[in-house]
Amino acid sequence: MPKILIINGPNLNLLGTRERSVYGDTSLETINRNAIEHGTGLGYEIATFQSNSEGEIVDTIHKASLQYAGVVINPAAYTHTSVAIRDAIAAVDIPFVEVHLSNIHNREEFRRTSLTAPVCVGQISGFGPTSYILGIDALRSIIEKNS
Repeated sequence: MPKILIINGPNLNLLGTRERSVYGDTSLETINRNAIEHGTGLGYEIATFQSNSEGEIVDTIHKASLQYAGVVINPAAYTHTSVAIRDAIAAVDIPFVEVHLSNIHNREEFRRTSLTAPVCVGQISGFGPTSYILGIDALRSIIEKNS
């Protein structure tokens, strides 16, 4: 069974309680559970990881190519600031799909630039928790096309 990793960046552990007007009231635990169920239904094993630490995210990306066919990543605030995460994605030879709960292009100016999107195969934003499901579907399409 092919494996997909979902990586979540800083503050996403607070989903459901933080800035509900922007991020909604769905917890990360619920998003992960729904993603795992969806992926399993497609014949994929889904693993999840969340960290508030840039270095832990970089280390996880480095290891991902050894275990996973692809990665869905929500770098959160690191989307706009982390050259290290961008370079880690570029350094491994598996596809990444960037996802965001909110529409980053309809928010503050500083959130409209993604440093990580150019090294991902695509970006999905603005669909709330469904962004993760769409990310899995997009990644599945890419993985199966390349098989």
